[in-house]
Amino acid sequence: MLRSICILFSGLVFGLGLCISQMVNPVKVLGFLDIAGKWDPSLAFVMIGALLAATPGFFFVLKRHAPMFANNFPTLNESDIDSRLIIGGLIFGCGWGLVGLCPGPAIASIAYGLPSSLIFVAALVAGVSLANSFTRALRKF
Repeated sequence: MLRSICILFSGLVFGLGLCISQMVNPVKVLGFLDIAGKWDPSLAFVMIGALLAATPGFFFVLKRHAPMFANNFPTLNESDIDSRLIIGGLIFGCGWGLVGLCPGPAIASIAYGLPSSLIFVAALVAGVSLANSFTRALRKF
């Protein structure tokens, strides 16, 4: 139960931060990504602020033997970096650059009730479902 409460609280704080910082606003995000045009550097300050707030926490957490709600910290092996990860990252980056939203801020932006947010999240769910179906079909061969 405590784990669920912590997850809910963390998600609410994260979503609130995304809304306050305007990371849920595609126009703002695209303005930040448009370094060759009318660049809006304000989201860089959001990212710097997030790093300044999170960095002390990493030093505290990494001194622990294990996370609060897991047996150990996840590790990354070089074999975990494969073509699926690279291609997925490229698709994610292209989608973010074209639309100005990534999944976290898109889900948080549903709170505004904008049709574009709902369409994006519906397309996201459809795309993930399609990719999962495609992956399962490939594994059968």
